[in-house]
Amino acid sequence: MLLPDRRRFLSRVVGLGGMAAMSAWPSLSWAEGFGEALGYDPAYPPDLPHFDYVNPEAPREGALTLSVFGTFDSLNPFVLKGLAATGTNTLLFDTLVVRSLDEPFSVYGLLADRLELADDGLSATFRINSDARFVTGRPVTAHDVVFSFDTLVGESAHPRYRYYWADVVGAEAVDPSHVRFDFRRVNPELHMIIGELPVLSRDALAGVDFADHSRTPLPGSGPYMIEAINFGRDIQFVRRDDYWARELGVNRGMHNFRRLGFKYYKDETVALEAFKAGEFDVFHETNSKRWARAYDGKPFAEGRIRRREIPHHNNAGMQGFAMNTRRRLFTDRRVRRALNLAFDFHWSNVHLFYGQYSRCESYFSNSEMAATGVPEGRERELLEGFRDQLPAALFDEPHQVPFAPNPAAQRGNLVAAQTLLAEAGWEIVDGWLRDRHGEPFAFEIMLAQRGFERIVAPFAYNLRRLGIDVSYRTIDVALYQRRMNAFEFDMTVISYGQSQSPGNELREFFGSEAAEREGSRNYCGIRHPAVDAMIDEVIYAEDREALVIACRALDRVLMWNEYLVPNWYIGAHRLAWWNRFGYHDDPLPRYFSAAEWVMQSWWETHSQAQPGPVINEVSHLEGGSS
Repeated sequence: MLLPDRRRFLSRVVGLGGMAAMSAWPSLSWAEGFGEALGYDPAYPPDLPHFDYVNPEAPREGALTLSVFGTFDSLNPFVLKGLAATGTNTLLFDTLVVRSLDEPFSVYGLLADRLELADDGLSATFRINSDARFVTGRPVTAHDVVFSFDTLVGESAHPRYRYYWADVVGAEAVDPSHVRFDFRRVNPELHMIIGELPVLSRDALAGVDFADHSRTPLPGSGPYMIEAINFGRDIQFVRRDDYWARELGVNRGMHNFRRLGFKYYKDETVALEAFKAGEFDVFHETNSKRWARAYDGKPFAEGRIRRREIPHHNNAGMQGFAMNTRRRLFTDRRVRRALNLAFDFHWSNVHLFYGQYSRCESYFSNSEMAATGVPEGRERELLEGFRDQLPAALFDEPHQVPFAPNPAAQRGNLVAAQTLLAEAGWEIVDGWLRDRHGEPFAFEIMLAQRGFERIVAPFAYNLRRLGIDVSYRTIDVALYQRRMNAFEFDMTVISYGQSQSPGNELREFFGSEAAEREGSRNYCGIRHPAVDAMIDEVIYAEDREALVIACRALDRVLMWNEYLVPNWYIGAHRLAWWNRFGYHDDPLPRYFSAAEWVMQSWWETHSQAQPGPVINEVSHLEGGSS
């Protein structure tokens, strides 16, 4: 539901007794707990009994073991250095607010039980729940929140935090129970995303070199604590008997497993065979060939293993072969379009993917934010100011992702690619593309899993037909992550998952300031004034309608600049599990990752069963790359 004016889009103040007079908005009395939604009314009351997609009566024993692709060497998920173990953020640390999985962007109080946005929209004050406790038993205070903010936006933490909260000037403990965040400017989502701050213990970490604190568990206030660690191989968590928030409405029906473990694998095929042998219990399949052909045998026929595609309504975002425009080869948009023309998605979907995928034609695939047709109305007005920096066709033609329904059409795409490469100064000499200095057009596609090689091979074949000397190589996951952090690649596979309400994270994905910042997710090296301007339009949109229009304008600029070769998406999670687990399926959550859903809300139906399900903690990428 669109809200009628800016003030309601910016704030829906809820809590207990008002903390300050509000002149710009009508006074609202405080209530126990609070709910905030971006551009619509929250679906749940402030004192919600539980989320609709959980079973509040679920048994709370048993064990769940999830699989992770790769390795880990750190227990600190908040720094750039090292590879942090899965679960060391979400299981150990509570945040001020938590999101609902069946609303586009709604948050409800966890560590905080009150929230007030100032009448000018330039500060937000949270009250800390008096029951909140760290695992050590010490109360969580406003001073811990301030310490956490200062630490995470400081030089010792991962730079993504100070970028994500760039519009937060600072945090101040008004008293031990109240913390105020001051904002640089009115930002409709800022009071909600700052509520996602994971709260660290000031006493435990004061004076510690946070950047190098990696082998010792960080004390948090979350539902689990670490029980056992085998670096690089597995990690085990146990649920806290004294968890302070176990009876809050946002947690009822959640955290049902007594123990949660993560086992690490460097090969998904090996992990699948271990699953079928009964070594663990749930597998999140990311490979279409395996899903079509590898799930058969006696356990499936007898119903001991269940198999299902679980539908979701996630904004599918964008997956693609990303070109590193920091490399000279990829600076020309015509060259990037030519490489796009060389990829034959239709052939791959039929022969490799068993028809399971839809093509990504937007950075907001599967959502109302995807640009279609030609820009009109307000969207066109946003783009007009950058007309001389955008392709002229953007204003008059719909963007078309190359498509070839048959070999003849693909040959036509390759001819068009040859023309573009020639216009960009590349000519065939002795069978290979060369520039005017005689330098060959040669690059490497970097991969993290061998499963992707079968997909890259036909793409590489078409590129070689154009005279491009392309190779592809699968490297160790740890090395892959280091190279991605430092942008040391020519082309690789990336995935930009999008929320139902995009905002500040877009700066991290596509903003100019992130292009050269180590550890950012601007992998393509995008530096474009129109992109920066459209990101600001999204972040500071006055209502949902303005946000959608700005997203479409941003999408159009990104697509027309051909920064990557779009891949594919699927509107369901492919899961198989040994049949001793339950989940609430009426209703299912609408917007969720498979791992998050299984870990948070499934339960074991017989606690005496063998160690629990496996879910791959990788993206939705075909082939399993991260």
